Amino acid sequence: MAAAAPKTLDRILSKAGVGSRTEARRWIVSGRVAVNGRTVVDPSRWIDPKRDRVSFDGRPLRSAEKTYLLLYKPKGYLTTYDDPGGRKTVYDLLPRDRYLFPVGRLDLETSGLLVMTNDSDFAERLTHPAHETAKTYLVKASTRLDDMQLERLRSGVPLDDGPTRPARVVRIRETGGRTVLEITITEGRNRQVRRMLEAVGSKVLKLVRVAIGSLRIGDLPIGGVRPMTPAEVRALSRPKRRTTSS
Repeated sequence: MAAAAPKTLDRILSKAGVGSRTEARRWIVSGRVAVNGRTVVDPSRWIDPKRDRVSFDGRPLRSAEKTYLLLYKPKGYLTTYDDPGGRKTVYDLLPRDRYLFPVGRLDLETSGLLVMTNDSDFAERLTHPAHETAKTYLVKASTRLDDMQLERLRSGVPLDDGPTRPARVVRIRETGGRTVLEITITEGRNRQVRRMLEAVGSKVLKLVRVAIGSLRIGDLPIGGVRPMTPAEVRALSRPKRRTTSS
């Protein structure tokens, strides 16, 4: 069995699930962390997980039990731990008895499915571009989209940070001169779906993420939280097949 690779001290604390790397660095600098019985104040100190003994506030560091939650993020909530301006965040909807972080983000005006966990390896599998985890959104466009515009979305559109990958796009209905569609992408660029609609001459009026990989939002209420099942965790941990246009 291969030996565990050395990691920086701040990453050791973060992977143990006791806090973010930013919080870990702050705790280390303040003298709350010791390695092999000696206080260390350098967050970048390299640690051998197999040989070095790390303690936090005088107690041996132990990895927290892995937690996986699904949250239906409401519109108007930030995907961040806190906000200097006092705006609501997703952490207002979660238990505060453990440290969890979001897998990816949803912007302030977007609602829908968000995975919260303390498993950094699991999060890496979901967010790394090589794994191409599909994210599906229900979109209400500001205009009626014709077949040519939908085909451009399927084929990939040029954005300022490069062309998008092919996407699966399904027209759901036309209502009041506007198109409601479902779009599935395998990237996680900032505000990507909104920018894709703008690239074909429209805008997003409403955006809801309804699926991540095989996970569907189902009957989870807005603002609701539930644990992921072991089967759901396993399904998202498997390699994904690339989504193609249709």
